[in-house]
Amino acid sequence: MSRRLEDLMLKAWSRRGGLSTLLLPLSWLYGLVAARRLRAQASVAWKAPVPVVVVGNILVGGTGKTPVTIAVCQALRSRGWRPGIISRGYGIDVGPKPRLSDDGAAADRLGDEPALIHASTGAPVAVHPRRVLAATALLSAHPDTDVLIADDGLQHTALARDLEIIVQDGRGIGNGRLLPAGPLREPPGRLAKADWLVTHLAAGEPMPSGPATSLPGTDPAPRAVVMRLQPESVAQLASGREQPWDAWQSGHGSTPCAAVAGIGRPERFFAMLRAAGITLSRTVRVPDHQAIPADTLRNLPAAPILITPKDAVKCAAPHDPRLWVVRAAPAFSDPCWLDDVDRALRGIVHERERPGSP
Repeated sequence: MSRRLEDLMLKAWSRRGGLSTLLLPLSWLYGLVAARRLRAQASVAWKAPVPVVVVGNILVGGTGKTPVTIAVCQALRSRGWRPGIISRGYGIDVGPKPRLSDDGAAADRLGDEPALIHASTGAPVAVHPRRVLAATALLSAHPDTDVLIADDGLQHTALARDLEIIVQDGRGIGNGRLLPAGPLREPPGRLAKADWLVTHLAAGEPMPSGPATSLPGTDPAPRAVVMRLQPESVAQLASGREQPWDAWQSGHGSTPCAAVAGIGRPERFFAMLRAAGITLSRTVRVPDHQAIPADTLRNLPAAPILITPKDAVKCAAPHDPRLWVVRAAPAFSDPCWLDDVDRALRGIVHERERPGSP
């Protein structure tokens, strides 16, 4: 989807205006078809021999699933787990067989987000639109894997899951309508079925209002966590030389920089940089999952160009010395929520090991 069309739809989906209302019949049809498909998948869902954690969303567009997936994977590894990652492999033609990171983890082979997750965590990754095939391939290649994390698999109910983490952003549920009259893949009530609801906010962005945050009457309610990304380090793409954020900022922070982002919500990246004290002379938005065009870079000034790690794994000009990759770390409102994920998984394993458990 082009940025211009995306902006048009985002504006329409923020309120219940004329365009949204005109599309309502298609939303009703979408809801019926989607619900039937999800029920059919769930009726024959495959249960993995290890616990499965799904990280997903009901909102169209980038909400911040990738940094949450990375944070969950890193937290579990630090607590003794051996996680594996499964994903769809968006933007590439995977083919009939799953692709494993063992055979090459470049973005053009796995997809940009799986490649980034593997580079950030070192965990094995398998991609295929049918997540069950990806899961079985990964477990066969890495039999020591004791937990699977499904990146962006919330609507893929053919894979049974033990824990669900839904990620939303400052849009909340938008106008509360299903596609194409609204931004939702599933009805707002779907949020109540999650174990955790992580709200990813840009610097200075307020919490969304409405049922997406309060979810009144749900028992038990999803545990709510707010996430904001903060710059942690910067690496020059051409040389790989990395510096802590403060050190890089002390040397370059007074120079107006350009920023380019090909992610779901580029504005969040730009807002993070401005909040960290960077003056941005130019900002360029690129469609999500697309590489930054070489022409775009040629038209930018000689000053540093700040990009995201997701853009770095598929950059068309990796030797441009102006390119600096900003690595951001999530700051959570409840730092202990990942301990809760660990405890929940250990409880699931303990329950499975009880005599007579299915």
